[in-house]
Amino acid sequence: MTEEELRALVRQAIARVRTHGSAGRVLVDPPDRPALHASHAMFQVTSGADEAGPCIIEPAVPCNHCGYCKSLGH
Repeated sequence: MTEEELRALVRQAIARVRTHGSAGRVLVDPPDRPALHASHAMFQVTSGADEAGPCIIEPAVPCNHCGYCKSLGH
């Protein structure tokens, strides 16, 4: 293939893209929705359990609101 033949192919390809109305835009599929992982779920804690007081997991220490009791520990 000569340089002139290659140039002709490139020109034809550019002309094809322009005639299809893309105006230089590249169309892509929309991204998929992100998958939720089970470790990101938060449990509902009984009312008053998240206030000052003993830890639900380790009652001998005061609650420091780490959120461990609301999750799977992750």
